[in-house]
Amino acid sequence: MQPGNDTQISEFLLLGLSEEPELQPLIFGLFLSMYLVTVCGNLLIILAVSSDSHLHTPMYFFLANLSFVDICFTSTTIPKMLWNIQVQSKVITYEGCLCQIYFFVLFAGLDIFLLTVMAYDRFVAICHPLHYMVIMNPQLCRLLVLMSWITSILNSLLESLLVLWLSFCTEVEIPHFFCELSQMIHLACSDTFLNNMVMYFVAMLLAGGPFIGILYTYSKIVSSIRGISSAQGKYKAFSTCASHLSVVSLFYCTGLGVYLSSAAPQSSHASAVASVMYTVVTPMLNPFIYSLRNKDIKGALLRFSGMAALKGSIVLG
Repeated sequence: MQPGNDTQISEFLLLGLSEEPELQPLIFGLFLSMYLVTVCGNLLIILAVSSDSHLHTPMYFFLANLSFVDICFTSTTIPKMLWNIQVQSKVITYEGCLCQIYFFVLFAGLDIFLLTVMAYDRFVAICHPLHYMVIMNPQLCRLLVLMSWITSILNSLLESLLVLWLSFCTEVEIPHFFCELSQMIHLACSDTFLNNMVMYFVAMLLAGGPFIGILYTYSKIVSSIRGISSAQGKYKAFSTCASHLSVVSLFYCTGLGVYLSSAAPQSSHASAVASVMYTVVTPMLNPFIYSLRNKDIKGALLRFSGMAALKGSIVLG
């Protein structure tokens, strides 16, 4: 049995968010700005966590990993989109399309797993505060991140290999700004039953399972917070997980919006627009959500900027 690309399709056309020529400069400027904000914001989170010893805790270790994954997640799709607009081309090679699918599925899965691990971290911190440092020891934290990477890599490899067995006919236009897995399966002219079964099974298992786990941990967290007698204690306990809850809600709600828009008839354009929310907007907003409501992060960023300014003045002096 040979891979199904027997029609020798060498490239696809990414139709993007709009085919109107006058809108391309606006789309380019908007997405370039959002991409730069995403990279700089998440990079600042990583630098703040790594440079400040006060933030060398499990919660911020996972946050730094999430910021790194968000940079990679956005970098999988946006640079190619910006390049195509700049050179006025819609072409992406078959190999480039496969690479986009592989890395997009990889980093999307990592986002989900890291958000689940962070929920477990908050559960232990609030429900078992006396044993927190014993349970969330450095070895367990590294193991949880490692398992997230291994699971995501295996899943991404499976999804990408299954695409290799698909045959593509004359229809090579992808109504999206990147090679999205479901769009590629829809374009295939060979049997896609196995691809669809695996895609939906994995979605239920690796997205639905962690979501149920997050709901369970927060039900336990709410029960523990309700047991705290003082209002100040309740506020302090809830504030430690408010940022994470905001990011989880944003990620899953936008992902659900994409799923619902893609399920509707004649919805390719709507699905592409909805995808912007969780591929670009969510990674861009994460640093703001975690820094604006977090005194530790704000303090670390101020200390880091102060150190950078001091080093700069020393060099100039």
